Amino acid sequence: MLLSIVVPFYKYKNYLNECLDSLLNSSFHDFETILVLDHNEENIDDLLQTYSSLNIRVIHNEKHGVASSRNAGIKAAKGNYIYFLDSDDYVLKDTLYLLSTCITNQDIVYGQVNNTWNNMANYLEKQAKKLENLDDEEVEMKEMESQQKIQDFISQYNQPESTLLAYYHMFKKKRGSNNITVLSHAYSRTFLLENNIEFNESLTYYSDFPFIIECLSKAKTFNGCLDAIYVKRRHNDPINYPALRQEENEGRFYERMNSYELSYKKTNNEILTEMIDYKIINYYFRHFVKRLRRSEKPEWKNEYFNRFSEVMNLVSDKAISKYSKEKQKMIASLKNKDLNKTLKLVRTFLGKKKLKNMTHNKNTMFKLAYYHVYLKKPILKNVVLFETFNAKNYSDSPKYIYEYLASHYGDQYEFVWALNNGAKPKYGGKVVKRFSFEYAYYLARAQYLVFNVRPPLWYRKREGQTFLETWHGTPLKRLVFDQEEVTAASPKYKQQFYKQRKDWDYLISANDFSTETFARCFMYEGEILDIGYPRNDILYAPNKEELAVEIKKKLNIPLDKKVILYAPTWRDDEYYGKGQYKFELQLDCKMLKEKIGNEYVLLLRTHQYISDRLDTTGLEGFAINVSQYDDISELYLISDICITDYSSVFFDFANLKRPILFYTYDIEKYKNQLRGFYIDMTSEVPGPLLYTNEEVLYAIEHIDEVEQQYSERYQQFYDRFCHLDDGNASKRCVERVFLNKKD
Repeated sequence: MLLSIVVPFYKYKNYLNECLDSLLNSSFHDFETILVLDHNEENIDDLLQTYSSLNIRVIHNEKHGVASSRNAGIKAAKGNYIYFLDSDDYVLKDTLYLLSTCITNQDIVYGQVNNTWNNMANYLEKQAKKLENLDDEEVEMKEMESQQKIQDFISQYNQPESTLLAYYHMFKKKRGSNNITVLSHAYSRTFLLENNIEFNESLTYYSDFPFIIECLSKAKTFNGCLDAIYVKRRHNDPINYPALRQEENEGRFYERMNSYELSYKKTNNEILTEMIDYKIINYYFRHFVKRLRRSEKPEWKNEYFNRFSEVMNLVSDKAISKYSKEKQKMIASLKNKDLNKTLKLVRTFLGKKKLKNMTHNKNTMFKLAYYHVYLKKPILKNVVLFETFNAKNYSDSPKYIYEYLASHYGDQYEFVWALNNGAKPKYGGKVVKRFSFEYAYYLARAQYLVFNVRPPLWYRKREGQTFLETWHGTPLKRLVFDQEEVTAASPKYKQQFYKQRKDWDYLISANDFSTETFARCFMYEGEILDIGYPRNDILYAPNKEELAVEIKKKLNIPLDKKVILYAPTWRDDEYYGKGQYKFELQLDCKMLKEKIGNEYVLLLRTHQYISDRLDTTGLEGFAINVSQYDDISELYLISDICITDYSSVFFDFANLKRPILFYTYDIEKYKNQLRGFYIDMTSEVPGPLLYTNEEVLYAIEHIDEVEQQYSERYQQFYDRFCHLDDGNASKRCVERVFLNKKD
């Protein structure tokens, strides 16, 4: 047997499932799988049965920790080579095969690690997109260039056994020494046992580094295959499913220092020693100096500082000499345990970095003013800052809360709107540009903040500020902590959301379903206002018929024509790259114009990313692009029919009890590959699911029959999701948040 694949497992069964799945789908089969159970609390009997063809050998680690689990795997292994695979990572289909082709009696055969935040399906899709615009010759050229760079560096060393050391040394310079890992490599079992190489079990977080240093120091023969990709999966939910590297533990710092010291003892090789030196120095400048400057915990300026001084004194003068004079002085002051001088040098060092950022990033200036000037000024009593959709328009629930507050209590408050589209709020509220000095000023000093999305990541909630989060819709698609994968947002989305939602004093809910869902998916423990959505007040306005006529006139819609609103959702996978979005309107507008153009006008409401890509040539007099129209609630009011798909617009439109059609041409892809739904589209939505343009046309032409057919389901939907809306949500919100009235 060629390979023994050692998989330590402690927790997170869902990740283990994908890890084993990658082995099951491997094109290489000459391996055994050793699953080392580390006091796991999850029952995995079903997984063992599902993956029985992998010949999984289960052993129980009597100790605890990944180091002892890997050691147990080494002792139990029967294969000629050992390959470590963490239970939350995976390999690609040909990874093990490619690695096996390079195994010819070497001590170590190395592959390459790719880091990702995504599951295997999304990772493969993203890799495919990177290559889809390259032909085979270009792909081959890139691979050859990568290999040549390595060979060029290796050629600097005389001994053949220096190959792997040179490889690591090059990657240290190219990608940072933190990329040194035990993963992606196959280790000769005989080599490990004869040299008594094992993981140090006293180390919980940093056992990899001394192990690989010892392996590299003692190995005599190496081979490599950079195409043998090991995929290191970073966890995008560090709150509920933290990876080992994401766990918070006060002992991590001391263990890191111990790991460095132990690594020095494992080798006397000049290259490896230099790698350890650089790892320590890089940690100092990338992480330690920031914590030393900013942390309020006294241990960073006492125990941690003194301990790091001891470790820094192990670093060679040769390595230190390769850094700038400024950095050499900072290292020297640490080595001398001169805290005051170090702090002075660190302040200057970080100050220069800030100054450099200021000259390269215009957004830095107002942030500095925010942190160092505005936050030190007192709160401005009764000043209210409003923002919707990152200041893109004047709309949504903040608009209606503002207009009620301004019309009833305008003399008691000062109103400020963050708006970047030139809109002018009713009643003359002050307008500031988002990400400006004025914006930072009011973000720091306003007593009340009313947002329908999250504030900037650099916002810091102050004592005395009240934050009202209105959110922006009843959720159909799974949100935040109800999502297993985050495909469109930042990989740190969940971590950021968890931190920011703590700043909310109030969160508005439109119905009981949202109240329950928000509490769970946001992990929100604050006060939820079960009051309905203020943005839906207009749908119950006593003069809504007159308002509808005014809106139609503003859009130049003939008063004798009925209106269809088509509002498809944004699809998470509709992009080529950053800032490059693809979109094809699937609704056949020309056919609709030909068949129903005499009776209807079609309003097209798409996502802002692709709104300017809509081509309405030939549709004049029938189709109107209203994607940039500020307030979609006003569009609901004038629409006789709403056509949507997976957008939450139908939850709001249902308040009007007018027909809703669901054009779900890609429902299987959307449901299975993207985020999933909270409700069953096939049995709970208040209208038919339509899959072709012909079906859409037929439903419009027979809309009375559709209404009759779905009347019972529509009423059930209305009772579940619209029961709190009555036109007075803004009033209830103002009374609770601003007037502090309780039921």
